[in-house]
Amino acid sequence: MRSTITLEEDVARQVRELMRERGTGFKQTINDLLRRGLRADAPASEPYVVEPFHATIRPGVDLDKALALAAALEDDELIRKVSVGK
Repeated sequence: MRSTITLEEDVARQVRELMRERGTGFKQTINDLLRRGLRADAPASEPYVVEPFHATIRPGVDLDKALALAAALEDDELIRKVSVGK
């Protein structure tokens, strides 16, 4: 089947970029994108379920300041390594 399509400029730009990244031709790139898009309308086989777990955190640890906690733990580890001569 031979068809003609007209792409809008922003779409054409994205297709050209994908062609360069993947090293594929126009026809293959368009067909891959159409197949992916057509599958997106299909109902999902199963919903994704996240199983929660109870994380125990040390008393006094404020997770709102996680980066500060990570930095403090890293500092403690560096001090430990220096003290044992590593």
